[in-house]
Amino acid sequence: MNPPSESRRELDSTVINIELTLVSIIQGVALFFLTDNARAMMSARNWGAFLYVAAGLCVIFIFWSRSIIHTLTLIKWPLEFGHNFFYIACALGEAILFSRLDRPLAWFQLSAGYAAVVWLLFVYDMRLIRARMVESRTDADRALYARTRADQLLNIWALVPLLFLLNLGCAFAICSRPDFFVARAGHVWLISIQLVSFVGYLAYVVRFFNTIASLLLRSREAD
Repeated sequence: MNPPSESRRELDSTVINIELTLVSIIQGVALFFLTDNARAMMSARNWGAFLYVAAGLCVIFIFWSRSIIHTLTLIKWPLEFGHNFFYIACALGEAILFSRLDRPLAWFQLSAGYAAVVWLLFVYDMRLIRARMVESRTDADRALYARTRADQLLNIWALVPLLFLLNLGCAFAICSRPDFFVARAGHVWLISIQLVSFVGYLAYVVRFFNTIASLLLRSREAD
């Protein structure tokens, strides 16, 4: 396969810049909603809600870091509208989620819905991975995309479904025992479990990036 032309390289660079700008803007909007609602919780001295604030911050960290990795590894010309529409929908979901810091049942219900949308995004983005694998010209490219595909499948079949089921289970627990989880603040245990799961997933994302960093560098050097 012939190497990409200079025009194609310029278009690839333009699309990457668009992607990075979009990610920065939408996560900035999400952070605004989280900050605004966290300030309201502080004014009300609802200290238990800060576990929800920490969980919300982890949601932003996870989405931003995964988006950056995705951009560095997969994004090229042509611009993928469906993928970016999913990003905007996720930002809307985050903004709504962060407005429910003081409502445990709504928080976990919306978290389950958000996880479902992210799950669909992972499934949708498999087409980008397949396209990059078809275009790959070097062993470095093929190794990078094979590792990315393995990570994508792990998220589709295990990690994101587990997060979805965790949030669904927490919502069901609150509905079943409101006397304990709401009246006696038992929901603190649920948000603590969610927070730990988010931190664990964030650690996985950082480890994944460290794994592919050398592959990404070799792929760029081979271009």
